[in-house]
Amino acid sequence: MLAGVVLKARPLGRAVKLATITDLHRFLALLGLGSIALHGSALVLDQTVQIPLAGLVVPGLVPYRPLWTALGVVAFELMLLVYASFSARRRIGARMWRRLHWLTYGVFALATVHGLAAGTDSGRSWALALYGGAVGAVLAAAGWRALVPPTTEGGQRHVPSRDRPDALHRLRPVRTNRPEIAASRR
Repeated sequence: MLAGVVLKARPLGRAVKLATITDLHRFLALLGLGSIALHGSALVLDQTVQIPLAGLVVPGLVPYRPLWTALGVVAFELMLLVYASFSARRRIGARMWRRLHWLTYGVFALATVHGLAAGTDSGRSWALALYGGAVGAVLAAAGWRALVPPTTEGGQRHVPSRDRPDALHRLRPVRTNRPEIAASRR
């Protein structure tokens, strides 16, 4: 989550290349999905609470704290959807892809509530510090993203035209025989 917000907000300006942050973001998303799969596998194999395999994909089937574990299942499924959208971006379009990526804020909230409410170590000081640090970092990055426009190539800050619905015509190539119209659209 944090890598994605940093990717968009660019708080470090040009100190870190966009491609580096993008690669890190994709790697961390895949690592997160792998960690969740490992988490679910460990729970199914654990004999303390009998968790059916279907409970990993169907919210509400886990007998242990069913509401809170269901939130974790929903968060995982939404995270899968967002991750799958990386590959489908060209087919679904950039606008739909961005809308899907807004789901990550909900995924983060659901996963945090799931961990705090269903986690067996959630009340311990080290776990609370981890949750607090993660939530604080994401809130700080999201606040930066909301309040400070991204940096351009020249070091100036502005809101890119591709993020403004009223400026979509600027993204399309201008094909006209009238130079004054073409110049006014740039």
